[in-house]
Amino acid sequence: MADIQTVFIVDDDAAVRESLAALLESAGLQVEAFGSGDAFLAALDPTRGGCVVLDVRMPGLSGLEIQEKLATKNSLMPVIIMTGHGDLPIAVQAMKAGAIDFIEKPFDDFAIIESVRGALGRSEENWRKASLVSEIKQGLGRLTTREREVLDELVIGNLNKVIAHNLGISSRTVEIHRARVMEKMEARNLAHLVRLALTAGVAPEARS
Repeated sequence: MADIQTVFIVDDDAAVRESLAALLESAGLQVEAFGSGDAFLAALDPTRGGCVVLDVRMPGLSGLEIQEKLATKNSLMPVIIMTGHGDLPIAVQAMKAGAIDFIEKPFDDFAIIESVRGALGRSEENWRKASLVSEIKQGLGRLTTREREVLDELVIGNLNKVIAHNLGISSRTVEIHRARVMEKMEARNLAHLVRLALTAGVAPEARS
């Protein structure tokens, strides 16, 4: 992700785009504006950080449809929906689909600046987590099959003697594999190891 985050405005109303862009730029934010969802998606660079402010009703792709396409592209950018009078049901639908906020037109300047800043903070957190997950998965990729089996048992919460019984190996062998797992995953202790594994989506089921 680039260090500078961008607020992407998508609205077919030129007056709204220009006034909102001017407002956000006056608050020190970097802004890019688009008149349609197609234009925005065509220019979308997934390596850039920021947030998206979408008008819910537009010719062509609607705000909800753009939101869906962002989800299919695994976008890390939070979405804020702009709605008009009577669009509350659509705004709720957008929130259920992952939008973090909605702003009603005509919008309050302070409210939308605060909403955008909150979204940019969420964007930074999303990128930090994605980077962490990537690093953890690299560690998982360095594990042997047996080491991964031992890790799965540890995540379940099994003690060394239980792991030894389940895998048909000695407790001493479990200790050796456990030490190697800790080293490869760069874990400070067992609690840290389990937290790393869960963050990366490791979720084995306990044996019955």
